[in-house]
Amino acid sequence: MIEVEVKAKIESFEEMEKKLEKIGAVKSKKEFQEDIYFASPIVDFAQTDEALRIRTTNNNTFITYKGPKLNREAKTRKEVEMTIESAEKAKDILEEIGFRQARTVRKNRQYYTYENFEISLDDVEGLSPYMEIEIALEGDADYSEAQQRIFRLFEKLGITEGFERTSYMELLENIYTS
Repeated sequence: MIEVEVKAKIESFEEMEKKLEKIGAVKSKKEFQEDIYFASPIVDFAQTDEALRIRTTNNNTFITYKGPKLNREAKTRKEVEMTIESAEKAKDILEEIGFRQARTVRKNRQYYTYENFEISLDDVEGLSPYMEIEIALEGDADYSEAQQRIFRLFEKLGITEGFERTSYMELLENIYTS
C-alpha cells in the first residue's frame, strides 16, 4: 500500500472541528496512540528516510514499516503494517537483533472520514495542534493526483500554509536537539 499523507499545523482543534462538520466530515473515533520508534543496526533511518515503529492504541497493537518518501510535496511512501499480539514481545525481539528504541511519541487522535480521505486531529505531547489528511492507495494508483486532492481539501478548510513533511518523531527530535 502507498500512503499519501500531508500534515499541517492548525490554530485550534475546536475551530477545525467546526470546519470539518460544515463540509460534512464524519467523526469516526478517538483514540490514544503510543508509537515506539526504532533505530536500525544496519542502516541510518534518518538518512534513508524510513521508519520502524510499534504502535499501541486503545484496542490494538501494530508493527509498521514506512519506506522512503517518494517525492518532495507530501509524505508519500510505502507502508507495511501488521497487527501483533504484544508490544513488549515485539520490542524485545527487535532489541535482541540489534534495533534500539529511538523515541516514543504519544498522542490523542480524533479521526474523521470525508469521501475517501482519513482526517485526524492530533494532540501530540510536546507539539502544537496538527491535522493530517491521508489517502491509502493500492497498486499503481497515481499518488500525485491524490496529493493534489489532499491539498485542495486543506484549502477548502482554509489551510494554505503550515504544511509539514516530517514525522512527529522528527519534529520532537528537532525540539529536543535545538
